[in-house]
Formats: sequence, structure tokens, C-alpha cells
Amino acid sequence: MNGPPTDSATDPTMPADPTSAVADAGDRDLIRWRLDVRYDGTDFSGWATQRERRTVQGDLELWLGRALSLPEAPRLVCAGRTDAGVHARGQVVHVDLPPAALIDPAALLRRLRRALPTDLAVTAIRRAPAGFDARFGAIWRRYCYRISDANTVPDPLRRRDTTSIPHLLLDVEHLNDAARTLLGLRDFGAFCKRREGATTVRTLLELTGTRGPEERIEITVRADAFCHSMVRCLVGGLVEVGSGRRTVDWLTDLTTAAVRHSEVPLLPARGLTLEEVGYPPDDQLAQRSSASRARRILSPTPTEEAP
Repeated sequence: MNGPPTDSATDPTMPADPTSAVADAGDRDLIRWRLDVRYDGTDFSGWATQRERRTVQGDLELWLGRALSLPEAPRLVCAGRTDAGVHARGQVVHVDLPPAALIDPAALLRRLRRALPTDLAVTAIRRAPAGFDARFGAIWRRYCYRISDANTVPDPLRRRDTTSIPHLLLDVEHLNDAARTLLGLRDFGAFCKRREGATTVRTLLELTGTRGPEERIEITVRADAFCHSMVRCLVGGLVEVGSGRRTVDWLTDLTTAAVRHSEVPLLPARGLTLEEVGYPPDDQLAQRSSASRARRILSPTPTEEAP
């Protein structure tokens, strides 16, 4: 898909990704497979295929087609279309293949490990349960944003997945006070790059910061889905509060804005990693996929969606 990708799943109210059209067409001869994928996003122009640019989807489709000796590359659907430079440890992908492409998952894994570039890996392959859709079946996505601040000894080995802000010292307790005010179902338009016809209503399930043993700060962000740049803007707002440059009230007031707010910094992509995608029990997958396509709205009494 051309055009800008997102921090995580695109708005489910937007038209379905054309790569899922085969499954939606009801071709019962196809078999759906689930792939678990990891990548270092530094040298990729995001997940989604783009003309004359290297992308995760483009590389994976190319090498999967070759490993299976298919006449043309298969089309993949992912749980969250990541931005250029964003990494993934827990990306989930599905692919629909004809029975003629019968595969032994263990053998295919071995082929892919030999063929794929070193910044891209498939860690598991298995036949998907009935009703599974990597994108619409997910009930939450969990990201981690890693920061090295003035209190952190720089680690050159983590420079690709950590954003350095050596001029700032973050108060994690104050940062978490601000984070708690953003939880729940709300319109996150102030923290998103809006797309025409798309809603920015999301349910933010978790937003917490911790300082680890190496003094690196890790901010966990989990929601039912994310709109474009939402994670990096949320963390940017928390950094403003945690550094003392802004107040908690400033951040809370921003949530009333319906459009992207210029005062909220967009942090670099390199600090962001998609860590995990959650799915319901197998017997609820079809129902979840159908519900995810409905447009989100704010109810009079917002409630948090259970993970």
C-alpha cells in the first residue's frame, strides 16, 4: 500500500488494505497462515510497500515467494503498519496461499533464515485458526519507546533502538502522573496526523514509564489501535511534562483539541518498537474482526476496553 504508514494498526474504519482482498473475496480454496516477524526498522522505509523504496512488506513478500517457488509474490497483511525507522519484535502477519503451496512450517523457517537479510526475521509460522485476521482481529497493540536522558550512560550498542535526549533529565514519577490522565476512550486528534475520513478515537489501555537498571527509560504504550504518529506524539508530550518544561494540566488540556497540536513534539522513530499484538480466543476471532471494522465513536460514559 502506498502512502504514509502508521505507528500501529491503521484506522479500521478506513477501506481494507488491498492485500487482504483475496481473503475477503471468499476464496475457500486458500489457506491462511500466520507469521510472527521481527525487524530492525532503521534501513526500511516503513512496513508498507512503496515504489523504489525498501520496505519490510516488500522484502518479506519477495523472499517468501521465492522460498515457496510461487509464480508471483504473495500479499501480506500485518497487525500494524509501522513508520520508517520503527522496529518490531512482535509484528504479526497473515498470508493466504493456495493448497498447491503446501508448506512444512519448519522447513520454510529454515529457508527464510538463510535467505532473509540480517535486519529481518520470521520467528514462527503456523496455520491460522478460522476467522483469524492479523489486522482486524487484534484487540490491542503494545509498543515500547526507549529514551536515554541526562541521567543515562550512553550505550552505543542501543543507538538504533533508543532516542537520546542528553540535555534533559526526566522525572519518571511526574511523567507517570501525566500519563494516567490520558488513559481510556477519547479523541486523540491532538496527537495524530489526521487522515481524511478517519477517526482519531482510540482506547488507551496502558501508558507507563520506568527507569531500568541502566537508567534507560522505557515507556510502554498499549491501545486497541493507533492513528498516524500517535505513539511518538504521546511520548513527546510526556517528555515535555517529565522534563518540567510543561505541566500535567497542559497535557490534559490538549486532549480537547480535535487536530494535531503544534506544541506536542514528534519524537524520532528509532526509539519505537512494536513489542506485542494481542488477539482474543480463537472462537471470538471472527466476531472481533467484524467489530473492528465499525467506526469508533465517543460514548457519553467512556469505558476502557478490556485487553
